[in-house]
Amino acid sequence: MPKILPLSEQVILITGASAGIGAALAETLATQFSGVRLVLAARNQSKLEAVASNCCKVGAQVLTVPTDMVQTEQVKDLAKRAVEYFGKVDVLVNNAGYGQMGPMELIPSEAVKEQFAVNFHAPLTLTQSLVPLMRERGWGRIVNISSLGGRIPFPATGMYSCSKFALEALSDVLRMELKGFNIEVVVVEPGPVVTDFFRAAWEKVQQNIPDYAKSPYAPLFENIESIDRQLDLLGWSAEKTAKVIAKAIAACNPKPRYVAATGGNMLIFMMTKIFPTWARDAFWKRFYGIDKVEREWKRKNSQVKI
Repeated sequence: MPKILPLSEQVILITGASAGIGAALAETLATQFSGVRLVLAARNQSKLEAVASNCCKVGAQVLTVPTDMVQTEQVKDLAKRAVEYFGKVDVLVNNAGYGQMGPMELIPSEAVKEQFAVNFHAPLTLTQSLVPLMRERGWGRIVNISSLGGRIPFPATGMYSCSKFALEALSDVLRMELKGFNIEVVVVEPGPVVTDFFRAAWEKVQQNIPDYAKSPYAPLFENIESIDRQLDLLGWSAEKTAKVIAKAIAACNPKPRYVAATGGNMLIFMMTKIFPTWARDAFWKRFYGIDKVEREWKRKNSQVKI
């Protein structure tokens, strides 16, 4: 068994590091483990540099690599540049991700491709790029940031759940395939986090579904703003979530999964083990406003003469 270096001597690559959870994680690691070497990737270079500056002030060594996670060649180049600069990557944190809101029927195929490119294909590409080097060195750790939505499917955010379910399956397969090479695979599942997630998701709705207000799902879209407010009341800060991820990175024997949400383990247990399907469906339909869609549809059709 190779000797595992202290975290302060490891190289950690974090995607989606310009804001939110990724930025909070970078600054948490830099503060807790002086001298840690970080590779920070995201699209926005100026924001990346600001995060890097904060990390360097407390002793971290930082490489920033502006990367569009949709572009496979840029993702491959990210792995290459990290290894060229630091000589290795000990820990890969696949954090970059975003959500699509809206019913599955209305999401354009290009938006579906983009959702999976960022939330699934980019983590897979980085993993494929770095696993051979981790195996050669005799150790590595891959931390995939999923979501409660990767264990429990939610209507109105279904495409996001699909991409996170895929990431969860990838993580389970990799955990089994890579364990023999001393490469550990861990999943972190945040619940609601107070970030720009819903603002970005709403922008995607306006971009991808311009006629949403005229669709049969109009009552659902009217409900989105109230959902955002409700989830904000339950949401963790990015910093609190980052501490759970840092724990998963630093653990000598990490658990396969870490839930980063108040009552998250209980929610998963209730929704997957206790509630019958009809009850679970009814709960989420009411929460996300699908019940309003159904009532409006029945009301309109009751007025139609056959």
